Amino acid sequence: MRDRDKRTSRMKWSRIAVFISAVVLFFAVLLLLPESVSWPARSTIAITLFGLVLWAFAPIPIDLTSIIILILLIAMKGTEMDVILSGFASPAVFLIIGGMMMAVGVNQTLLVKRMTYFLLARMGGTARGIYVGFFILMQIQAFFIPATAVRASLMVPVLSNIIEETGVDARSNFNKLMYIGAAFGGNVSGIVVLTAGIGNILAIEILRLYEGVSISYLQWFIYAAPVWLVLVLATMYIVWRSYPPEAHSFDRLQNKMQGKYQSLGRLTVEEKKCTAILAVTILIWFTESWHGYHPTFAALLAVVLMSLPGTGFADWKKMLDINLGIVLLIGATLSLGYSLIESGAIDLLEVLISPQIVLDIFSNPWLAIPIAIILSQVYHLGVTNVSTAVITLMPVLISLSVQAGVDPVVIVVASAMAMMLGFLLVVETMPNVVVHGTGRVSQKDFLWPGLWLTLASIVIMVTIAYTYWRWIGFWP
Repeated sequence: MRDRDKRTSRMKWSRIAVFISAVVLFFAVLLLLPESVSWPARSTIAITLFGLVLWAFAPIPIDLTSIIILILLIAMKGTEMDVILSGFASPAVFLIIGGMMMAVGVNQTLLVKRMTYFLLARMGGTARGIYVGFFILMQIQAFFIPATAVRASLMVPVLSNIIEETGVDARSNFNKLMYIGAAFGGNVSGIVVLTAGIGNILAIEILRLYEGVSISYLQWFIYAAPVWLVLVLATMYIVWRSYPPEAHSFDRLQNKMQGKYQSLGRLTVEEKKCTAILAVTILIWFTESWHGYHPTFAALLAVVLMSLPGTGFADWKKMLDINLGIVLLIGATLSLGYSLIESGAIDLLEVLISPQIVLDIFSNPWLAIPIAIILSQVYHLGVTNVSTAVITLMPVLISLSVQAGVDPVVIVVASAMAMMLGFLLVVETMPNVVVHGTGRVSQKDFLWPGLWLTLASIVIMVTIAYTYWRWIGFWP
């Protein structure tokens, strides 16, 4: 008990120290920047760095930090009020809201359970079958349940049930294989679908904000699909080799899953409605380049159809039970991005990153793409919150690309994919955090497969950029 109290006390003081450091940095930037820097730019830069420290180290909840950022932006009067709150009017915010509500709606049916029982009943006779089936299920979910945090939260109870049924020890390789595989599978699942990861949505929104260029759902899928497919195979292989499972009998689990699947009977009316609505939603997403409707339209339409009498099947009050913290985070980070532009702070950034040697190196796409991918992965290790990492690094890469004459779209896509991944630290991604929160795996369990996967992901993305992206004309 005493040791636990000591650890709690140390954590408390470390959080206080981080918060004080952020405050000191805020005032240091505010007071020490050259007088030639205007007040709007000066105050916005100070607020950005203050928020960056708090979002990265999370001494207080990240959504609370988001509100503090908004208060500071209003109080310092660096930009107009409509600019400060404009992030909440972004389509990205409503896409996230719609996506989370869709997930709640889907979870009010038996669809997820039915898919889980079906895969485990068919493939659950061996450790390899259970592992592959569960991994496939996580990838399928990415197409109709946006946000990795939501998908991970839905799948962990299923995974816990599998582990309990097999009765394996927490120290066993099979336990580590399944939990680490679930975390890494959740990370990889966010790459291929534009709506499957908050980082993707933010990256595209920032590209539109800074360059007036937009990428459709279908375009993103075309660019990302090969990276996703190869990375799925690499992830399954590396985690399996890192934690080869012990010999266990899974007959009981498979029989139980077969029984549960059969007990569900035929598809219910609610499941049929849900399947039809999801199919229409995905179709609208894929055909965005033809009709021009933003993905937000399809997500909100799906929410309405899931809730209306006749077409609907979901309880509206339950649909409102979403994570408001994520909404605050996305809105605040986008508002900060708008404020950086409006205040002129972003112009100072161009001066800082414009040495000729840097521009000469980055002007070569063969060097710019791997640099962007590696820099994004390294940066994400320090700035672990993906939203914060995207909102702070993307403007740098876009500015650098424009000055160096490289297509910023290519750099943004490569960087966004890299930042969706996080294999080394628990705090890098929400699937890692959710899985680690079960207490079945430790930070140490992530390191060995995470190191190999980090290296493999860099090689895979660079190789596909050098080959496939050139073949389809994504970069000349």
